[in-house]
Amino acid sequence: MLSLDNNYFKNYKTLTVLVMSAMYVFIGVKHFIDPQYFINITPQQIEYKSFAVYFTGALEVVGGLLILNKNTRKPGSFTLIFLLIIVFPANIYLYVSEIPQQLLGISKLQALIRIPFQAPLILLAYWHSKEKHPKWVNYLSALVFIPTIIYFVSI
Repeated sequence: MLSLDNNYFKNYKTLTVLVMSAMYVFIGVKHFIDPQYFINITPQQIEYKSFAVYFTGALEVVGGLLILNKNTRKPGSFTLIFLLIIVFPANIYLYVSEIPQQLLGISKLQALIRIPFQAPLILLAYWHSKEKHPKWVNYLSALVFIPTIIYFVSI
């Protein structure tokens, strides 16, 4: 059985940090390069859509960079958790409104499938927040990483 003290497992967790960091920085930068994409899925109730897009993009870049260093990993992880919570309404809006679905060229089913992936992203950010967690958090996080990344690379 794979031990949590095993170097393989520690290397795997380090790899997940690197991949997630790259993903957040890439997507965060995309907020600044193509803000309209994110404005399209910003709920109508948000009055200052451009500000919201740039703010969440900045959180993604900062959080993604902070998790790279062990000394800043905890605040970086909690920055990402905060980000994932505040953007959740955009995923709901994408599901309930045909306007952003049409603008992004996705179906209602694709929008629905996107919603539950916030949970493993939050779990992974929490897992990265510190070295020691209960075994179930380590195993579950290690398990959800690959399908979560596969899903996001495919969209």
